[in-house]
Amino acid sequence: MIRDPTPAPSPADPALRPVVAGLVALAVAMGIGRFAFTPLMPLMIRDGSLDAATGAEWAAANYVGYLVGALSAAWFSDDPRRGLRLGLVGVAGTTLAMAGLDAVPGPLPGAGLRAAAGVFSAWALVCASGWCLAELARHRAEARGAWIYVGVGLGIALAGLLAWLGGRQPADRLWLELGLIAATGAWLVWGFSRGASGAGDAPPAAAAPAERRGGQAALVVCYGAFGFGYIVPATFLPAMARALTPDPLVFGLAWPLFGLAAALSVAGVARWLPQTPRRRVWAVAQGVMALGTALPLMVPSLWTVAASALLVGGTFMVATMAGLQLARAAHPADPTPLIARMTAAFAAGQIAGPLTVRALGPPDGDALAWTGAAATVVLVGTAAWLWREA
Repeated sequence: MIRDPTPAPSPADPALRPVVAGLVALAVAMGIGRFAFTPLMPLMIRDGSLDAATGAEWAAANYVGYLVGALSAAWFSDDPRRGLRLGLVGVAGTTLAMAGLDAVPGPLPGAGLRAAAGVFSAWALVCASGWCLAELARHRAEARGAWIYVGVGLGIALAGLLAWLGGRQPADRLWLELGLIAATGAWLVWGFSRGASGAGDAPPAAAAPAERRGGQAALVVCYGAFGFGYIVPATFLPAMARALTPDPLVFGLAWPLFGLAAALSVAGVARWLPQTPRRRVWAVAQGVMALGTALPLMVPSLWTVAASALLVGGTFMVATMAGLQLARAAHPADPTPLIARMTAAFAAGQIAGPLTVRALGPPDGDALAWTGAAATVVLVGTAAWLWREA
């Protein structure tokens, strides 16, 4: 049911600093550290600095790093700001280093950089969620927490737009530009988080009874299934578009659309559905995502790729937001360990996606179709379970 809209924070709102810090942090960590490789991979293939098989391996390396980062993010439970800052500095450094890969022979340096970027982006996501949501709780502004996840879509759209507008530039120059943007974002977050309280200063809150009865394990499982379900379009959507048209000004639009849809959908949920049960929001998001995953596999065409970008991009951050808000509700005193476990399960699901494609053959044709079909089934099944539980 649609409730009264929750406005975005105003300049005088004490929630503004953590919201802006979280939004910028997630734009850098996820939009650049995690997902910039997706729109740049077809350009690197075009430049001859990468082939499709190596690209899939580098993507898997990033997911492995993301898993390691999620498993180790609990180190920062006592001071999530430290993990957030380290993560953003690491994302900026690894992105800048990607610009110099042409001078280093072999695929291993690139795989190492993508793995390190995964570690740093996981630290930033987990610690930004833990610290920002705690700060908002301290200001009695928990409903504003959804706004920080708008940053992921904005970061994806920014990286995709840069790749689209600069599609005729060498990919290494685009990596350099994204690295400078990431460094600027890290500097801004450092300033916005200076002098704010630690997570431990947030007021205690009661956990939901359903979560006390063991719902935390179910959250971890569903979040891992979500990671496997969405990763096929999230990784290969620009490559699908490139297979249909060689013009980067056409196929490059898939990723900006993906990010814009992510940003607008989260903003819409944050404003119009702040009190809707998060399990129900998550279930609907995964059901729509399943349709977006299946469409371009059933009918390969530019319009289905564009529809997939909108459907998957418009739901994957809504599901992320709902899952992490449920983690905060389940363990309000210290949500960082549970968020880290959920993120680790998500990363494990992401690893399984590209590796399944790689094991079945080149990332096109039957391999992509079979993996996409499996992803669709997983998404539909978990969406049905979440709806029933809600």
